Amino acid sequence: MDNRIAVHEKEFELLLTQETIYKRIRLMGIQLNMDYENKRPIFIGVLNGSFLFMADLMKEVNISCEMEFIKVASYHGTNSTGTIKDALGMPENLKDRDVVLVEDIIDSGQTMKYILGRLYEQFPASVAVCTLLFKPAALKEEIKELTYVGFEIPNEFVVGYGLDYDGLGRNLNHIYRAI
Repeated sequence: MDNRIAVHEKEFELLLTQETIYKRIRLMGIQLNMDYENKRPIFIGVLNGSFLFMADLMKEVNISCEMEFIKVASYHGTNSTGTIKDALGMPENLKDRDVVLVEDIIDSGQTMKYILGRLYEQFPASVAVCTLLFKPAALKEEIKELTYVGFEIPNEFVVGYGLDYDGLGRNLNHIYRAI
């Protein structure tokens, strides 16, 4: 395992190993199974970054559930543009449903706030946010629905395990931080 890598000519160092990530996801799955026992939640993954996390999380969820994906974009390079563009829309069957939004990372919270606004237009029964990574120091929008957090990390740029740098690095097994 390389402790240092280069992506797009930028240097990164190891932050979280694949094994550490898997252990935390297993625990998150157990919690979700307990919290949604006797319910049928719909898990909505936010593309592109959440696809690996969502796939591994769903392997740990053994309750009856459905899965959907939406796509929004707000990043360019290493910074959020602050502009959110809807690419693939919200499912239209969310009234009175228990919804779990699955995200790879929450930093400013602006993208999640936008998604939540769109989601509440359909009057779901409940909404929870499940994120692998959370940067509390970067948060600009309060997200009261933030219920499941894999790891709190410093306000640093990260890549790997679904997270990219200009489209590269999503396929890395570990999570690295910029140096």
